[in-house]
Amino acid sequence: MTVQVTRTTALRAAPDGQIVGRVRPKTEFRSDTILPVVAQRSGWIGVISKELPNGRVGWISTSAALVAWRTRWSISVSLGRREVTVRRSGRVMQRFRVAIGGPSTPTPTGRFAVTDKLLTHDPASVYGCCILALSAHQPHTPQGWGGGNRVAIHATNLPETIGSAASLGCMRAPAEEARRLVRTVPLGTIVTIRA
Repeated sequence: MTVQVTRTTALRAAPDGQIVGRVRPKTEFRSDTILPVVAQRSGWIGVISKELPNGRVGWISTSAALVAWRTRWSISVSLGRREVTVRRSGRVMQRFRVAIGGPSTPTPTGRFAVTDKLLTHDPASVYGCCILALSAHQPHTPQGWGGGNRVAIHATNLPETIGSAASLGCMRAPAEEARRLVRTVPLGTIVTIRA
């Protein structure tokens, strides 16, 4: 299940616990904020949000202004195989190789969510044609890097690196696969990244 946030909502460390962040109706890239629900307690839902560190679940009161619906999509990433698998209702819809983070900037592992689907309108961009932004953060951002600490699955202007450990933590995908991801995978889809 996913929920769309329709007004600014407090994220708590635990049900009825300390406020650790706030979620707004739109992301910084102007997408609707749609969060996957990964836990439920009486009157509370646990969600994955980019506002929290990797591996942390935030809690939102079910009395908040939310719109809920089911999603049948999931993405799994095997860093060892350097492969992304996209499923809908358990059925494989896409499978493709990617570049992953290099030794000093490894791709973080864990359970994350799709936050934004972006088109660059510039295939020569380092992000290629399109970006599937995730809630994951890169804790090992290199000095001097100005691109922020968010991790994504995106196309690339260096397709020869696909299949290698060459990125700053993102997963670089073939352009046609990245376009299909952006076109089909809904916001709030859970992305599980394993070693």
